[in-house]
Amino acid sequence: MYDQNHLLTRLARHAALTPDHLFAERPGRAGVSYGGLFDLAERIATALTDAGLTPGDRVAVQVEKSTEAIALYLGTVMAGGIFLPLNTAYTGPEVAYFLNDATPRIVVCDPARRDEIAPLSPAGTQTTTLTLAEDGSGTLMDALPAQADFAAVPRDADDLAAILYTSGTTGRSKGAMLSHANLASNSEMLRDYWRFDREDVLIHALPIFHTHGLFVATNVALLSGASTVFLPRFDPRAILRAMPRATALMGVPTFYTRLLAEPDLTRDLAANMRLFISGSAPMLVDTHRQWQERTGHTVLERYGMTETNMSTSNPYDHERRPGTVGLPLPGVELRIVDDTGAEVPDGDIGTIQVRGANVFQGYWQMPEKTAEELSPDGWFLTGDLATRDTDGYITIVGRAKDLIITGGFNVYPKEIESLIDDLPGVIESAVIGIPHPDFGEAVVAIVVPEGDANPPETEAAIWAALAQNLARFKQPKRIIFAPDLPRNTMGKVQKNALRDTHDGMFF
Repeated sequence: MYDQNHLLTRLARHAALTPDHLFAERPGRAGVSYGGLFDLAERIATALTDAGLTPGDRVAVQVEKSTEAIALYLGTVMAGGIFLPLNTAYTGPEVAYFLNDATPRIVVCDPARRDEIAPLSPAGTQTTTLTLAEDGSGTLMDALPAQADFAAVPRDADDLAAILYTSGTTGRSKGAMLSHANLASNSEMLRDYWRFDREDVLIHALPIFHTHGLFVATNVALLSGASTVFLPRFDPRAILRAMPRATALMGVPTFYTRLLAEPDLTRDLAANMRLFISGSAPMLVDTHRQWQERTGHTVLERYGMTETNMSTSNPYDHERRPGTVGLPLPGVELRIVDDTGAEVPDGDIGTIQVRGANVFQGYWQMPEKTAEELSPDGWFLTGDLATRDTDGYITIVGRAKDLIITGGFNVYPKEIESLIDDLPGVIESAVIGIPHPDFGEAVVAIVVPEGDANPPETEAAIWAALAQNLARFKQPKRIIFAPDLPRNTMGKVQKNALRDTHDGMFF
């Protein structure tokens, strides 16, 4: 059905071997088998092709989480398209940027937002807008043929399967291009490293517009033949109800801090679980320790990026060290270098570079940015600062580019600062990340008002502008007014000084 290089060759294996095996248990809806999921994916591939999709075309998707959305991902790749998931919190102006940059052939959105999203496609492009609701209804589903009969489009290993947008150093989002081989190789390695098989039941509470929920949780489950408890969103009570029959949970640190707040979380409740995984943001050592005391399990923390998928992991069998992201994964080369590119001694801080089959193909329509961050011999400059101990464990100590990771999502300060600085009554602003017990980091804006500005009025105007133009996760938790911003002798704002000043404000 699929050629050897096709990502679907791997993902569809269990649909062929055990089509009746449960893929997803869905609260309030009928379960979905492996055979049913791929049958739907074939029908969606047919509908997308009928709508004009050709190999290499992009399919931009901003929909609520559902198994139909997973089938849309599979159907897009099956038809030779490039899947482009978008955060459901993105506002119209944010979506417009992605559509103008990626020029998708097809856009799939929630029915409630069709009238807002459809006009955002660039003029002169032949873009078809379809809809898909959380309950599986919508014009995409209305267009499906009655039966599945689709021959997957041949793909080479380096052909693109997905584009995921990630923050840029100037605030402009960059489209990370991920190939069939990038996704297949990394997911297969994770399946084996974390010991997933068809007896596993994964609690899937992550969003599917993000690498973590789509290419780690979903792909690993499909590749291993595991079942999932497919939750539409993070719900601590639903996760606790699922634990007695589940074996694994993948989450971000916020999941674990909020689950620890539930009095019903006990060792007995977690007795059937074999693995708790955390990533997308650093987990506090205290959270690690509390989790071990409450459940008897040690969280396995790992490290990855949109551009690289997963690069390191704490071991499955051996010591999982709180505060570290473990060791380089099999097949992944990792080095920590100084500003000259020379490797630093163990214990010294440097910038992480990684190389391997997991590393992306470059940034969509940004050859200069690709050349800056991806060397000709395949090393990707992550921008993350880290140390390596004498046992090889990696500890992330900061980010060279001031990227904020809040609740597992990337936020680049420049985008927020630009909006604030353009408002009347504002001289300038600086946006920083401050440690937060729930979100890992919280977005905080330091604002210098004009001398005659009324701070309450200015603050209200800032909140209104940000709410209209930014997804909620990008909006600051606090806005602080200051007479000026600290600068060095070259005039550059010293954000490290601001972070030191306001460190601890959420504890």
